[in-house]
Amino acid sequence: MVSFESLPHRPHPGQAPQQAGPAIAAQPVPACADEPRFDAVPPDRSKWRYRPRRDFWRSKAVRAGALITLLALCGLVILALVREQTGTEGFLVGLGLAVLPVPLLGAAFRWLDRVDPGPWRNLLFALAWGACAAALVAIIANSFATRWIATATADPSSADHLGASVIAPIVEESAKAAAVLLLFLFRRRDFKGIVDGVVFAGFTATGFAFTENILYLGNAFGEDQASHSGGSTTAATFFVRVVMSPFAHPLFTVLTGIGFGAAALAPPGKRLRRVVFPLGGLVCAMGMHALWNSSTLFGVYGFYIVYGAFMVPVFGLLTWLAIWSRQRELRTVAAELPAYAAAGWLGPAEPLALSSMRARAAARDFAHRTFGGKPAARAVAEYEAFATALAFLRHRAYRSAGAVGPGPDFAAREQELLHHLWERKPVAGPALLYAAGATGRIWLPPQPGPPHPYTQHAQYAPYVPYVPQVPYGRPGPAGGPGQYNPYLR
Repeated sequence: MVSFESLPHRPHPGQAPQQAGPAIAAQPVPACADEPRFDAVPPDRSKWRYRPRRDFWRSKAVRAGALITLLALCGLVILALVREQTGTEGFLVGLGLAVLPVPLLGAAFRWLDRVDPGPWRNLLFALAWGACAAALVAIIANSFATRWIATATADPSSADHLGASVIAPIVEESAKAAAVLLLFLFRRRDFKGIVDGVVFAGFTATGFAFTENILYLGNAFGEDQASHSGGSTTAATFFVRVVMSPFAHPLFTVLTGIGFGAAALAPPGKRLRRVVFPLGGLVCAMGMHALWNSSTLFGVYGFYIVYGAFMVPVFGLLTWLAIWSRQRELRTVAAELPAYAAAGWLGPAEPLALSSMRARAAARDFAHRTFGGKPAARAVAEYEAFATALAFLRHRAYRSAGAVGPGPDFAAREQELLHHLWERKPVAGPALLYAAGATGRIWLPPQPGPPHPYTQHAQYAPYVPYVPQVPYGRPGPAGGPGQYNPYLR
């Protein structure tokens, strides 16, 4: 049993401390310097014994698990509802036919995002939200609204037309826009402009169209089975929804994505634009969706008139806008990176190579053939991604310098990106220089003497990930970010 007399005595405030007994050695308190050093603290945070407590719901793992669980439950419910309406055979036939356009649409939207590709988890979330959550909200809300209108008006035919032309566009576009809104709010760093808005909206609408096509194609197959028509209804539905208009739902929701993308480009002080642009895009998406659903009310040829006179031109216009925005991103890279080349972080030819998708591919191929396969090509791809992110970071800082100034974390994020570039420079620098010359971005004159090293691939050693020998944030060979003003062009 421990006696209280054996414990050290803590005096009351104002009382002089007593001398410690011989059994208790006095432990000196570390002195506090102006810049204290914590050498005993392990740099790896996972080995810390004391960590700040966080609320249970603030954990990233908990929030991610809750989101995945919610989407999975929505998927199970929508699966049961669609199977109940189409039957097992109709569901399987609809599933097999509806999945055909998904890879093509996904590849098209991913191609738009190649300049500054975002994380796959954002795209998977958008696709799952459209296929599960948005589809579930739409099928429940549309059915409820149509039944309520039919009961209130005692006219089921008018209720069906009103539900298709008014209720469905509002409900479906709002449900799909929720995914874009969530990404805009909680993945703001990955939402940089119009291209990101188009890609996120496109993936969301692709998932929604996939689930909706299962329902329509499954019902068409059931009608063929009941009427013994030999599959004519299924073939006609497949031709209209999958062959002629696979881009219909993505086209509607892309208008919402453009609105959010324009809001992302708005300066920090322009809060009204961040509200008006997304709402304007959503209203346009609803109006276009309503016109498309109402095309069958315009007579026998109403569908073809709306398709040829409206849908195809708008599709061409939005495709041009998406490609123009993609080229604009490359022009931003070409305009912003020369400042870092002048400071010594990049080679003189690297901004030219990084502003060309063809040169980027050539650099990755050269690294793969020269420096040792996939690890080297992956290092060049990462270098290209980090350099693009650095260009966009500087561009946003320059645009916001006149309003509220750069963000408080600009310097830290810039140093982090420069650190990643410096690690991969030994392999990415020669590869990008070769790509700039091979694609005609620069002219490399023939050198006298031995053959140029780019023609003798055997001279290069296999790529080994670079481990920097200088502290984090040390300037490069020709200076560092402290020797130039990142807000001046």
